[in-house]
Amino acid sequence: MRSLQDPVSVLTGVGPKKLTALNKLGINTIEDLLTYYPFRYDDLAVKQLDQVEDGQKVVLKGKIATAPVVVRFGRAKNRLNFNLLVEHDVLKVTFFNQAYLAKQLTSGQEVAIYGKYDQRRQGLTAMRLITQKNDDLAGVYRASKEITAKTIKSLVEQAYQAYEELLVDIIPVNIREKYRLSSRKEMLHDMHFPNDLSKSQAARRAAIFEEFFKFQLQIQALKRRAQKEDGLLIAYDNQKLRTFIYSLPFELTAAQKRVVNEICHDLHQAKHMNRLLQGDVGSGKTVVAAIAMYAAITAGYQAVLMAPTEILAQQHAQKLAQIFAAFPEVNVALLTSTTNRRSKAKKELLKHLKAGEINALVGTHAVIQDNVEFAKLGLVITDEQHRFGVLQRQALRKKGQKPDTLAMTATPIPRTLAITTYGEMDISVINELPKGRKPIETTWIKKKQFPEALNRVEEQLRLGAQAYVISPLIEESEMLDLQNATETYEKLKKYFAGRYTVALLHGKMAAEEKEKVMADFKAGKYDILVSTTVIEVGVDVSNATMMVILDADRFGLAQLHQLRGRVGRGEKRSYCLLVADPKSEYGSERMKTMVETNDGFVIAQRDLELRGPGDVLGKKQAGLPEFKLGDPISDFNILQVAQAEVFELLARPELLQKAEYVGIRQYLAEVTLGRPGLD
Repeated sequence: MRSLQDPVSVLTGVGPKKLTALNKLGINTIEDLLTYYPFRYDDLAVKQLDQVEDGQKVVLKGKIATAPVVVRFGRAKNRLNFNLLVEHDVLKVTFFNQAYLAKQLTSGQEVAIYGKYDQRRQGLTAMRLITQKNDDLAGVYRASKEITAKTIKSLVEQAYQAYEELLVDIIPVNIREKYRLSSRKEMLHDMHFPNDLSKSQAARRAAIFEEFFKFQLQIQALKRRAQKEDGLLIAYDNQKLRTFIYSLPFELTAAQKRVVNEICHDLHQAKHMNRLLQGDVGSGKTVVAAIAMYAAITAGYQAVLMAPTEILAQQHAQKLAQIFAAFPEVNVALLTSTTNRRSKAKKELLKHLKAGEINALVGTHAVIQDNVEFAKLGLVITDEQHRFGVLQRQALRKKGQKPDTLAMTATPIPRTLAITTYGEMDISVINELPKGRKPIETTWIKKKQFPEALNRVEEQLRLGAQAYVISPLIEESEMLDLQNATETYEKLKKYFAGRYTVALLHGKMAAEEKEKVMADFKAGKYDILVSTTVIEVGVDVSNATMMVILDADRFGLAQLHQLRGRVGRGEKRSYCLLVADPKSEYGSERMKTMVETNDGFVIAQRDLELRGPGDVLGKKQAGLPEFKLGDPISDFNILQVAQAEVFELLARPELLQKAEYVGIRQYLAEVTLGRPGLD
């Protein structure tokens, strides 16, 4: 029985070599081939010579005025020349490396030729001879050394003709009519063989919608299948939880209250929680995590929080110990590769953890080691979750019997990326800062104004505050004209000698050394910390009020925002100085954005617009889907509509049993998702 999932090797003319070449292009099945769309269309409508501009690619029609001559040159290269009479003008036509055409062309023959017009030499650099002209547009396909675009086009034609009757609509007719989308058969025809530009544009719009619709079908079906899995019903003690929240030395913001309610609702359901908590720098995610952990503990479960760095893990452990100080039923422990080097202490910790006596564990990836066993793990939290691989997150979840999971990130994610990258997760957003937090005043200055920056730093130091100075390099590089951390440290140490103390922190230092420097800075033993981006995430020193970022144009917007977020952690007004001489408009735009706003979500959206999704999160790391046509940024409206329509469809599974939804059922079966959400 034939299927669109048949291998392309079933097509005539596809032997082992062509099959390998097609596979390299990602074309494995008939479906892959039919959705391998042209990247552009050549206009094959015959033009009059007076309509043609210099350098334009056109089709010109005329009579061959002189016999074609082949000139050979170089190594296996040739040139085919003849004159073409177009209306009353004579053009010099040149085909490169197509000597075989000489046998097809004779003097007096009428021909149509596609090529690039050169007005100065009254010539046409020919690309191909138009032998059969059915359409005014011709699709051009991305090819390779092993297979030509012409061969791909021929195989697409063969596949379309052979499998046309199997092209079932994935998008139901009511949705297609609602958004004026063509049928799948018409869409694929007009993507590959359009009669005119309007046809190709309509087909492209329908193809983009189908691409987003299929993607949303996959992730929403996965999400619903996961929700149907048996999960933990964490029956927390609501009264104890209220008492704990009221004991906090501050009132939760409205946003924190909202996300706490969302998380608690999930915990109390007998289904698996898979939630992403987004919160800007300093928005209070750790407190929300503590509330979730306490809820799980009141129900008799253990909770674990995994952080990407030792500094951040230590900081979380210290904060949680303070928060839970008046609640002796909570036993917080820290597990990292270096903080538990003494085997006796580590054995004791693991013993108490296995016995359930430790019920709030904080650690780095050390918590996923084989010898780490929990008595009754109910809640798994990962901080800065995009820094962990999928396998690491899965390994942590396997430490319990289907524990609920909460992922946290301080990197604000625009809705564009949230829909595509985290579509299978429920998303909670903390979009306001705690009361009393003052916005950080950001200024952009040029390198020649650096003495002014030093004066601003000294002003803060005289008030008893501390400062960061960030450099993008550790050691001097001949390739980049950047101020490096070591050189900056020496200069500042000399400049402030006898008045203020300066410390150096960078990634090449040993872990113990980094921890000591950071601890000493936090304790006030140093006034200025010169650092690389090692302090980007999680370091919390409330007395630090000044951030100076050297060569700021070398950093991305998200990274600049994270660095700036290291100050403004207390009630004092804080400042950020960007020292940069951008050499591009892109660099200048980043500086202007940082000066204009402190809102991480605005910055994230701007970063996305300037750089694109792959650069913002990293495609491999973030799991961003690679769409063939759709762009999650420029086609965001289509993406949103597709998501909404799929959500509504899967919410009414009884509808999907109807005949008009056969395409959806077939598609979900073909992508080996079984029938999630359809039962």
